[in-house]
Amino acid sequence: MAATATATATATATIHPEPIAPRVTVAILNWNGWGDTLACLESVLRSDYPNYHVVVCDNASSDGSPERIRDWAAGRLDTLRPGQPALVKYLRTPLAKPIDCLELTRAEAEAPTPDLPDTPLTLIHTGANLGYAGGNNIALRHALARGDADYVWLLNNDTIVAPDALARLVERMDADPSAGLCGSTLLDYHDPNRVQALGGARFNPWLGTHRVIGAGQAADARVDRQWVEAKLSYVTGASVLASRRWLEEVGLLCEDYFLYFEEIDWAVRGRRRLHLALAPESRVYHKCGATIARSEQAIAT
Repeated sequence: MAATATATATATATIHPEPIAPRVTVAILNWNGWGDTLACLESVLRSDYPNYHVVVCDNASSDGSPERIRDWAAGRLDTLRPGQPALVKYLRTPLAKPIDCLELTRAEAEAPTPDLPDTPLTLIHTGANLGYAGGNNIALRHALARGDADYVWLLNNDTIVAPDALARLVERMDADPSAGLCGSTLLDYHDPNRVQALGGARFNPWLGTHRVIGAGQAADARVDRQWVEAKLSYVTGASVLASRRWLEEVGLLCEDYFLYFEEIDWAVRGRRRLHLALAPESRVYHKCGATIARSEQAIAT
């Protein structure tokens, strides 16, 4: 009798399914930088976060980037090379291939099509060099059109991310619904014991100057998150997690800025509605300058 009662109680107990983690679209912009982009993808696709997919927007590269990305996803191109910095520890073995890759034109990406295949990787051909704001806005419109993104992570292609970098960003944002943008601890790819930025910088609108928070300090130094967040004027565009609420209430990046100042403008427009946050444990290693050098070349030509 006791055994029967126990079995019945077990069978009729309410089952609580595991909560579904918020959905994240990871947006990576590429222009003539397929080597950096593939290394970035190798790290991002090792993330331990359970619910994300990656979108690469190619700004009409002339170096064969789309073909290289396609070959890499199919397993026909090895991106790991001898002599890489110590951060190769995150990339010791190639990811299992092939990786399903959906390719879309700009028009297809921006159309309201929530029934698109849920592939780990989507490659969007933007059709022109639209700069940082224009290229990333296509990824943002794509995420909104699909309707399944709770957050979008804008990530520079010249970065390598720690396996838990995305999880830490989402954790911080989930803890504070009034936060609209969240930054990572950016570390120097070539000197990973040094901080490039804690989330972002302070901006003086009267002088047009900015001061990067935490630049040069030791990577293992204690971080006062609340102090940093109180000082943040904007989140550095190399790694910024934006909430759907921010995108819907504040809008997208201003495309009047081709390369500089777009993240400052974005933050200034939104800070009265939602505040800026930092996830100190989210570690992103930034090569710093690779993307800007190529983009400045594009402006010059």
